[in-house]
Amino acid sequence: MIRIISFCSLILVCFSCTLNNIKNADQLKKYFDEYKVDGCFALYDNSRGEHTVYNEKRDTTRFSPASTFKILNALIALQTGRLTDDSSMIKWDSVVRERPEWNQNLSLYHAFRVSAVPHFQEVARMIGRDTMQKWLDSTHYGNMVIGPAVDQFWLNNSLKISNDEQVWLAKLLYFRQLPFRHSVQEEVKKMMIWENNTNYQLAYKTGWGKTVSGNELGWIVGWIEENRHVYFFSMNFETADHQIDMVTVRKKILMNILTEVGFFKGRM
Repeated sequence: MIRIISFCSLILVCFSCTLNNIKNADQLKKYFDEYKVDGCFALYDNSRGEHTVYNEKRDTTRFSPASTFKILNALIALQTGRLTDDSSMIKWDSVVRERPEWNQNLSLYHAFRVSAVPHFQEVARMIGRDTMQKWLDSTHYGNMVIGPAVDQFWLNNSLKISNDEQVWLAKLLYFRQLPFRHSVQEEVKKMMIWENNTNYQLAYKTGWGKTVSGNELGWIVGWIEENRHVYFFSMNFETADHQIDMVTVRKKILMNILTEVGFFKGRM
């Protein structure tokens, strides 16, 4: 109980800090307009305590986390021993889907990297409703609502989280301040790293779902570390265009924004 209270106190401190240190970044609108999407972006400079936000109203509005929930799903599975490490195998349900990389047994690491929805649905069933609810409550994850199905709630708009809350989730995970064992948090952090070189480290988890109105919803949540300074970010957007190349557009908007605000030049 003490650990949970301390965690909740930290959340309140983080949110109170942002109220006095928000810088609006309206100039980033052009990157969303380029692809005709309605979105928001938030960046937290940990060393300066500064929060840069584009579209503050949307930033604090909760949406389905879609596959970004795999971050918490993996943490819970490892913490509770349902899976022992990132090489633990998750059985394929034998249903053939459009993404061929999903049509096989996958380790936790590979299921996370290819964002295999059916495999993480199996993980959620392994965890069980009561245990899942306990950890949603303990981490104060979004609205903490599971709804009727333990293998659907992060996909069907039962569970919702804001862009702002996603930034703090990334920050707490990075510093191993979530209420999970340090080793568990380190394991999930490693699964999120996509680029790691002498100039910077870029780590994130993506998500692709639908809004309540049926629009396509895209997410990217993570951090970028440059010159030993870490910055946490979250971005989401929606569009009525069901033919959008979500994988490409999502990454391009993120990289364009990070480039504009000064990353990848060794100066941050």
